[in-house]
Amino acid sequence: MTASTGRRVLLAAPRGYCAGVDRAVIAVEKALEQYGAPIYVRHEIVHNKYVVQTLEKKGAIFVEQTAEVPEGSIVMFSAHGVAPVVHDEAAQGKLATIDATCPLVTKVHKEAVRFAQEDFDILLIGHEGHEEVIGTSGEAPEHITLVDGPEDVANVEVRDPSKVVWLSQTTLSVDETMETVDALKEKFPQLIAPPSDDICYATQNRQLAVKQMGADSDLVIVVGSRNSSNSKRLVEVAKLAGAREAYLVDFADEIDEAWLEGVTTVGVTSGASVPEVLVEQVLEFLSMRGFEDVELVKAAEESITFSLPKELRRDLRAEAAELVAERTAEKQPEGTAEK
Repeated sequence: MTASTGRRVLLAAPRGYCAGVDRAVIAVEKALEQYGAPIYVRHEIVHNKYVVQTLEKKGAIFVEQTAEVPEGSIVMFSAHGVAPVVHDEAAQGKLATIDATCPLVTKVHKEAVRFAQEDFDILLIGHEGHEEVIGTSGEAPEHITLVDGPEDVANVEVRDPSKVVWLSQTTLSVDETMETVDALKEKFPQLIAPPSDDICYATQNRQLAVKQMGADSDLVIVVGSRNSSNSKRLVEVAKLAGAREAYLVDFADEIDEAWLEGVTTVGVTSGASVPEVLVEQVLEFLSMRGFEDVELVKAAEESITFSLPKELRRDLRAEAAELVAERTAEKQPEGTAEK
């Protein structure tokens, strides 16, 4: 029996891919398989460098604006969701679309539309510029005010304090969101909550696991990209839970060996858009440096799955060609025929 070095890894569970990310990534792969390359994707399908690079090698082309997609092509909308104006842009550009928006984000969009129809002021808790916030705000721009954290509450004004509701970006820190909600309630006592918590189950579960292991970890390594909101929140949660240090890395080779000096317990987790292969590489890196004992810290069971976007059941290549043919016919002078 090998003697223990006293060094150990606390491995968070759940971690990595959530159901919405899994659905979105598989949707790109299925679309490439079904219709062939290229498949255009508006924004990164999910916020992970490795995933985006892998899909690019398979024939996905990531663009920032709908206008960059050639007429008659297929464009997929990312898991973060898009505003209604983007659907209009796609229709004007004669593009066939696949909507890979996470169903939990779609739920927030529907709540925004419903509360706007009932003439509520909607206070959207989230980070300015994040794709998900842009998409949700676009559902009811005249009714939505963005609240970017508790410090933003003092500036919030509403038309009628008796008709105010809060919604939130799904990938935030649970604790920070509730801090913002408490501050809003103090200012607007009649503030109502959405029908169910907007922060997604996966974000909550991953943060819960990090809280459980953070107090016992000298160092926490979060695998995730720097533009991933939920991954960045995991670093914050780890520090608040008691970890001496916490770092965000895309790949194992970004780990600085100096971080391990004087460390006996390393916590490891990953954001909701991170494939497990990247976590395995981190565990291998740590094992080679004496951190061979791996202990699972389990906070919740996850069994949720989402069906693929309905558009993948249609022949989108034929649909795109038909749209272009219609546009060509519209441009022809009356009384002329194609030769």
